[in-house]
Amino acid sequence: MTSPSGTPVAAGATGTAPPVNRNTGRRRNRWFVQVGWRHLVAVLAVAFSLFPILFVLSAALNPLGTLSSTELLPTGASLENFTNLFDRTAFGWWFFNSLLIAGVASFASVFLSALAAYAFSRMRFSGRRVGLLSLLLIQMFPQFLAIVAIFLLFTTITDLWPAIGFNTPWGLLLLYLGGALGVNTWLMKGFFDTLPRELDESATVDGATHAQVFFRIMLPLVAPILAVTGLLAFIGTINEFLMANVFLTNSESKTLAVGMFGLVAGERNNNFGIFAAGTLLTAIPTVLVFQMVQRYIVSGLTAGAVKG
Repeated sequence: MTSPSGTPVAAGATGTAPPVNRNTGRRRNRWFVQVGWRHLVAVLAVAFSLFPILFVLSAALNPLGTLSSTELLPTGASLENFTNLFDRTAFGWWFFNSLLIAGVASFASVFLSALAAYAFSRMRFSGRRVGLLSLLLIQMFPQFLAIVAIFLLFTTITDLWPAIGFNTPWGLLLLYLGGALGVNTWLMKGFFDTLPRELDESATVDGATHAQVFFRIMLPLVAPILAVTGLLAFIGTINEFLMANVFLTNSESKTLAVGMFGLVAGERNNNFGIFAAGTLLTAIPTVLVFQMVQRYIVSGLTAGAVKG
């Protein structure tokens, strides 16, 4: 078989190019418009969030320990900054004070908020609505606005009871507990309102007291909101700086936020490696707390509460 020009053509060949499959290109465009751009945004978000972590890790491993010599990918790696952190500073005391204050303050604030939320949700008493609105309005004004009055108050407390005054974790703990109620109470109250009142009534008929209903029935069912509020309280307390900077001045009484700020307050370039090493160690408690309460956050313990 030959072509019109006389050139031989293989048998079965038509002499024309195969048709282009336009459906494939359309499907690819449709996939990118519907789904693909989301993957692109996700990749950019991950890269944006990992950049500061990689930079801090690089600074912590940088043997020179300065900000000007820090690169995203370090040319050398050393643990000298971690050694200097414990040798030159009271980081161990800062770490212990932060864990003590944040742990006790978050537990106490969650417990007090749960008690208040249960009372506002299940009981009817005089001043209930006014109390709820007062808690909401008070949260509109930050606690730091009362720093002058609080400072004068704790000046007298330090003279009379030094154990709960300035430069003590217990004094700062009492200060944090003063603002423990508020938004947590509102969050928990909304969660308590979702639980059926038949649980309370059936337990009361069986002879249970309010305390037994609260601790044995209500608290296990509201474990997810307790975990969320506890995690938020822990993060907020361990990262609090303004009040702690005013009340804690001794080196061994400082928290992580106050102590770490002192490393870069005057010599940011020289101490940046030590600061980065402390930052990595500071993130460990928060990550561990999140891992412990994660199963309560993602699980719905109220499902099946009235089954049977």
